[in-house]
Amino acid sequence: MPNTAMKKKVLLMGKSGSGKTSMRSIIFANYIARDTRRLGATIDVEHSHVRFLGNLVLNLWDCGGQDTFMENYFTSQRDNIFRNVEVLIYVFDVESRELEKDMHYYQSCLEAILQNAPDAKIFCLVHKMDLVQEDQRDLIFKEREEDLRRLSRPLECACFRTSIWDETLYKAWSSIVYQLIPNVQQLEMNLRNFAQIIEADEVLLFERATFLVISHYQCKEQRDVHRFEKISNIIKQFKLSCSKLAASFQSMEVRNSNFAAFIDIFTSNTYVMVVMSDPSIPSAATLINIRNARKHFEKLERVDGPKHSLLMR
Repeated sequence: MPNTAMKKKVLLMGKSGSGKTSMRSIIFANYIARDTRRLGATIDVEHSHVRFLGNLVLNLWDCGGQDTFMENYFTSQRDNIFRNVEVLIYVFDVESRELEKDMHYYQSCLEAILQNAPDAKIFCLVHKMDLVQEDQRDLIFKEREEDLRRLSRPLECACFRTSIWDETLYKAWSSIVYQLIPNVQQLEMNLRNFAQIIEADEVLLFERATFLVISHYQCKEQRDVHRFEKISNIIKQFKLSCSKLAASFQSMEVRNSNFAAFIDIFTSNTYVMVVMSDPSIPSAATLINIRNARKHFEKLERVDGPKHSLLMR
């Protein structure tokens, strides 16, 4: 029997031109950054249903940011827009010349959320950070983050700096989606057990369509704290290149004198990446271990399925 889909309402809001539709298209519609230039402005609200991890469906409301639409969201459409919201993602153009108006609209959103969906999770994306001089980015983001957290009280918001031209977009959206996965703690526990059983340095789980990182476990400290998002970005671009040649990406092995990394289809909704540094473990053994774990992780993806655990032996 197929499981019932679990729908989560996600609002994507922000002033017109802030980059909402571009980021949505890159993450969920397989656009590359340069192709987003041909996207037009969003008129009113665009609805899309994104199936994620099989049973989880993101009911994404991309809300046009022109002043007329924004005013309507807070008046005549208020209940319809803000009722049953699980996540509000508010996008700010870091170079906006109307910062005061941006903050006013954001506060209006918060008031509507507080009234209609007080338990909603709130994320603020300070976007187009690539337009800021590199030596100024940390300072500008920190100032903006402090302002947004102060304005958001009594609600809490998580802030991310983003750009469609680098891995920061994947970091933000991975963090957002992570909050929506219903059995994520159980998934992480089983991923840890899997990593320890096969003696891996690190194991990452990617959602199959978006290549967002949804879970990971590491046994050893790694130097690059941005490696997950970089891998997401690189493999997503490679997958798109394969599809343009009418080929499908299935697996990859990267090896040097220090480590071997395996990326392979894992379940019907995920890819897995396994990093090994023990040269005595042959590739075939790791690939067999990945194959043997698939069935177990397929069960975990079913939200209301039985709660099994991958036990150490």
